[in-house]
Amino acid sequence: MQTAEQDHAAGQKYPDRPLVEITIGDMLDQMAARFPDNECVVAPERGVRWTWREFARRTDLVARGLMAMGVEKGRQVAIWATNVPEWLVMQFATAKMGAVLVTVNTNYKQFELEYLLRQSDTHTLVMIGAVRDNIYIDHINGICPELKNLKSGELSSAKLPCLKNVVYIGNVDDTPAGFKHFDECYELAEAIPPEALAWRKSELDPHDTISMIYTSGTTGFPKGVMLTHFNLVNNGYGMGDRMRFSENDRLLIVVPLFHCFGCVLGVMSSLTHGTTMVLMERFHPVREMEILVQERCTAVHGVPTMFIAMLEHPEFPRFDFSRLRTGIMAGSPCPVKTMQDAIDKMHLTGITIVFGQTETSPGMTQTRADDPMDLRVSTVGFPLPHAQVRIVDPETNEEQPDGVPGEFVGKGYNLMKGYYKMPEATRAVIDSTGWLHTGDIGVRMPNGYFKVTGRLKDMIIRGGENIYPREIEEFMYTHPAIRDVQVVGVPDEKYGEEVLAFVALREGMSATPEELIEFVRNGMSRYKSPRYVEFIDEMPMNAAGKILKYKLREWGVERLHLEKAASIETA
Repeated sequence: MQTAEQDHAAGQKYPDRPLVEITIGDMLDQMAARFPDNECVVAPERGVRWTWREFARRTDLVARGLMAMGVEKGRQVAIWATNVPEWLVMQFATAKMGAVLVTVNTNYKQFELEYLLRQSDTHTLVMIGAVRDNIYIDHINGICPELKNLKSGELSSAKLPCLKNVVYIGNVDDTPAGFKHFDECYELAEAIPPEALAWRKSELDPHDTISMIYTSGTTGFPKGVMLTHFNLVNNGYGMGDRMRFSENDRLLIVVPLFHCFGCVLGVMSSLTHGTTMVLMERFHPVREMEILVQERCTAVHGVPTMFIAMLEHPEFPRFDFSRLRTGIMAGSPCPVKTMQDAIDKMHLTGITIVFGQTETSPGMTQTRADDPMDLRVSTVGFPLPHAQVRIVDPETNEEQPDGVPGEFVGKGYNLMKGYYKMPEATRAVIDSTGWLHTGDIGVRMPNGYFKVTGRLKDMIIRGGENIYPREIEEFMYTHPAIRDVQVVGVPDEKYGEEVLAFVALREGMSATPEELIEFVRNGMSRYKSPRYVEFIDEMPMNAAGKILKYKLREWGVERLHLEKAASIETA
């Protein structure tokens, strides 16, 4: 372990850049002027190769097309798609004309989609048709049956009164009834002169809300985290600097764009450094390895399970990863062996670890590309430039000394504006002095690096996916046989955690675990469906009537014989 003095000296090699006041659209135009002929967006699965100049041109046109559709500054435009090139076009087109991009989880089904579109006041939804057996078109038609009879003009939906347009990404001949096709965005641009877009850009402020990414807590339904140009651009600069990104790098983005991992750690880090963005629509280990090699990628992001799937695949030895250098491994705790194998076998000598949450844009801390191995596997790095991080006593809110566990709290440029239309929820996580309480438990080391040791929250992390028990519980309550249900995470050797539902049945009613698992799988995203269902007569409670979820977790480990996985988790 290097000393604190050595670590400080290493930090001085790369002085922190000052915060910048610039909009995302202006940043894109600057990069297009600096690197006009460099590749900006590459989507090998779609045959797309756009230079920075071409990408900037396309986003200008689509921005004008959205204006022609009636999208005003500050209105919400939702994107529901896998990592297709149009996703990036929408991210920057909305930023250029001042709309707020609402990202939709690609696993969502009708129940979840309706809530998000209604709560976000979405004006325009841009979407693909389906992902495997999840038929998006059926879900939106189920919410808005009026679409099928819409001939022209704006949608008037009984359930979603704010929704006026639904735009389809896909083969133009397959455009469903009532939908506009994405190409119409380019065609409609002719109705809005370039001067109108220039005037709209001049109205924008770097501190305007430009993105709403939905995240849940331990209570209630998902909340729209409001993030600004200022949040996202500066977070991108900080994380890109830690990876030593430049215009010579090529980053493979296979992590979902709807998540901060994709649209910020991936896209914003690339934007601020002129790095080429190589898109892959969905993860598949062999396909990812092929693209990494074919596209001469120097960087890649992923959760540990993605790296494990590649490293352990029988075809791994046939690929030459000598061009790889850096990236981010995050989303769940990184096993030491996985990190070491990524460095030794994939040439990722500069791979880094990031810690944060959506509410902090999302990066709070990060290791450096040249940090020693032990710091990269045992810590989550030190605070990003201009971000403040403390460890406090959860009860007294007093800062803890080095080595003493407490709650992570954060403050600085990267702090969200708040949760959309949820002031009470915002006040619940941001205290009166402006510090955001993450609910994560950790310690600060004497050299300024931080470790994560646990969570105050009940959130479950399964293979890098955040799963919020309350949302699943609310849905399971709609099953006629369920009287009470509590969802907890239990340790799993492969995914880190799995979902366990404790269910109390109504008197005289019956159900099987398999039936209840299928019920959730059919109504919500598949990754949220419980792996296990255990029946119980009464939930354990304390004297105040609060359900003791930690006790349920202990029972789950015992009943399911997960002691081995639990020992790995705490090792």
